[in-house]
Amino acid sequence: MSVRVSVLGAGSWGTALAILMASKYADVILWEFRPDVAGELAETRENKLMLPDVFIPEKIRIISDFEEAVVHRDVLVLAVPSHIMREVSLRLNQADFGEAILVSVAKGIENQTLMRMSEVIHDAIPELPDSRLAVLSGPSHAEEVSREIPTAVVAASKLIKTAQDVQRIFMTPNFRVYASADLIGVELGGSLKNIVAIGAGISDGVGYGDNTKAALMTRGLVEITRLGAAMGADPMTFAGLSGMGDLIVTCMSRYSRNRHLGEEIGKGKTLQEALNEMVMVAEGVRTTKSAYDLAKKYRVELPITEQVHKVLFEDKSPKAAVSELMGRGAKIEKWG
Repeated sequence: MSVRVSVLGAGSWGTALAILMASKYADVILWEFRPDVAGELAETRENKLMLPDVFIPEKIRIISDFEEAVVHRDVLVLAVPSHIMREVSLRLNQADFGEAILVSVAKGIENQTLMRMSEVIHDAIPELPDSRLAVLSGPSHAEEVSREIPTAVVAASKLIKTAQDVQRIFMTPNFRVYASADLIGVELGGSLKNIVAIGAGISDGVGYGDNTKAALMTRGLVEITRLGAAMGADPMTFAGLSGMGDLIVTCMSRYSRNRHLGEEIGKGKTLQEALNEMVMVAEGVRTTKSAYDLAKKYRVELPITEQVHKVLFEDKSPKAAVSELMGRGAKIEKWG
């Protein structure tokens, strides 16, 4: 199968996906919006800032010309941060990208509109049919995917056939893809887990142990499921790769930027100090704001999300936040 793929966004995940696609297809473009950075990547064949020590194959064309990147392509992978997704989608709406399938790999919820990424894309490109839009999500750190470490993810679309098309396009011997028609659940699982990961990192930074993190992860998954169900997702989706799977890897991994951010805050840094020291985007910060607002909109109780929000944006001490969570009234454990 010959597929012409363009990856829009040369961050760590975009670079890793371009490398993945180049292992399968001959015609792969990696688009970087800054001409100087695109030139450096093309010359050195290494994303030294975002994905060091990983070789970018010569067959991948690295360019900064947007029109060239999107014309005559079969698949456009949108690998930009969530807060950039609308801007890139609006540019796509003005471009001639033919019948390409758009695949969002961003994990976030737009702050002002509280839209998921597929909703942002549809809002910016009103004529785009559901049959040409999908998302790809799951436990998939770029550092490991780029080194061909076995990984499993899920492709989702409103139409299962589209999800299965994306499944076939992305599947490789070391990158297993499952298909789902629960677009809402897959997107929410990939986004909301970052909030719990910040909480897990805060717990690590304060010096709490495995018991605390296990409790945060388990009850955090309940919160994700609770809000997801209220928004129309299948609760069982959150027991899968884009829910439990992504939650585990993001809360536990040394590669997790959200867990790392939380750890620095747990050690005493302010949010701004922690952000200033990071090269890559911690999507969970913006997602915490969105989830906090979504909880009010859907009248759903999200105690962990609420406390993470207070630590990040209201200067609440991490220990006080944990104390408040532990001191809540007695509950009967139930799922969702």
